[in-house]
Amino acid sequence: MDHDYDQQKQRRLINEILELLVTHYGGGLTEEELDKELASLSRAIEFAAAAHEGQYRKSGEPFFIHPLRVAHLAARYWMDFASITASLLHDVVEDTPVTLEEIRQQYGEEVARLVNGLTKVSAEEFSRDALKTETYRKQLLLAMEDVRVLCLKFWDRVDNLQTISALNPQKQALIAQETRTVYVPLARHLGMGYVASNLEALSLRILYPARASRYRRTVQSLRTQVEPHLRKVRAEINQTFEHHKLSGTLKDRWRPFSIAATRAMNRGLSSLYTLEIQVARTMDVYLALGVVHGLYLPIPGKLRDHLTVPSPFGYQALKTTVQAGEHRLRIEITTHKLARFNEAGVLTPGFEFRRDNFKDLMNSLLEGESAFDTESLKLAAATIQVYTPQGEICTLPEGSSALDFAFAIHEKVGLFAWRARINGQTRLLKSRLMDGDQVEIERSLNPMVMPKWLEWSVTPRAHNHIRRYLRSKVKDSTGGDK
Repeated sequence: MDHDYDQQKQRRLINEILELLVTHYGGGLTEEELDKELASLSRAIEFAAAAHEGQYRKSGEPFFIHPLRVAHLAARYWMDFASITASLLHDVVEDTPVTLEEIRQQYGEEVARLVNGLTKVSAEEFSRDALKTETYRKQLLLAMEDVRVLCLKFWDRVDNLQTISALNPQKQALIAQETRTVYVPLARHLGMGYVASNLEALSLRILYPARASRYRRTVQSLRTQVEPHLRKVRAEINQTFEHHKLSGTLKDRWRPFSIAATRAMNRGLSSLYTLEIQVARTMDVYLALGVVHGLYLPIPGKLRDHLTVPSPFGYQALKTTVQAGEHRLRIEITTHKLARFNEAGVLTPGFEFRRDNFKDLMNSLLEGESAFDTESLKLAAATIQVYTPQGEICTLPEGSSALDFAFAIHEKVGLFAWRARINGQTRLLKSRLMDGDQVEIERSLNPMVMPKWLEWSVTPRAHNHIRRYLRSKVKDSTGGDK
């Protein structure tokens, strides 16, 4: 590798990291505080560079470029000084003689906790699979206290997937599959939809290279074909916005590669492309919708309002599909501020993170029958919102039953559940819920738990409580507690 090129690349990354941090946090700090933070970060850069001196990745590039790229991704997504410092140091404990205690002494407890969360568990008595499981468990436990641990892990994984070609194909496939089953659902649960899509696309390119290549060619061909039409649409919208004295930013968004995207390749432009419109205020979003619907005929049943009532993961935008000439066009309208929420989720300043929901999920995973229940994570990736009779929102995995709702309310509500009333109609506990349902649980005087309840429910919390109760009954019947 070219030494001068590597040095130039490192300097560029460092300068951009510092610029991003000053842009995001400079206004909220005094000059003295900002200088102190920047000086500490510069020390961390020098420390990490020295620790990794002489180390190279399998691709042949200097190892230190990897933590720099991870730090750069973290800085782009509004992560703070402690997070950037931890991302720079995230491999020193694992791959150099530096100890976690040294990190703690030099950079404080906060940075040490984040670095620890990114460091693999190592113990001679563990098998390889057990080591991986223990590492997951450690990350989940630390993430419950500080969600930044998982967010930094996402950036680490993104960079590893982008530079994975030097590894053997079998190792690449293992990392890609792990990403899909573990980190993609977690990213979605944290509102980081774009990050999840990126991780999934990178993983699937490794697992299905021919399909990925075919999808890329299809999208490129479609882009070339429709660009004159899209240019005309953008010009019409901009011109009409100016007429109404409405300021807006238009962005093209092509669908990342996924299995679902490949199935939608032949369904027209609206299945692969979204025109995103960003405006200044919430009121302007509805004005912009009126302008768009005035220009192009809206398709009935395609309007979704996730602006005032966010989607389960916090995504906020108006979604509509219109007939723009010969093409159907998917359009999303949001504010500049909400666009940052939609992109970075939990990391965005001001994001209303459902921390209790997240902790419940993490606890359920840790309390499960296996040390790490990836099936439960898949369920967490797609959710619905249902309502109690008092109008309180309860977020559940897609496919949940009334029984899952009962256990989500409280363990005793679940154990004593008899039947449900869904939208005023009496239903069995195994009845599947739909987004927006109002649910009430009718209870009996005694617990009604049966083994088939495990088939009726899907949530980790419900399964844990049902199994625990059934085991206690077995113990009682066999005199196990005597």
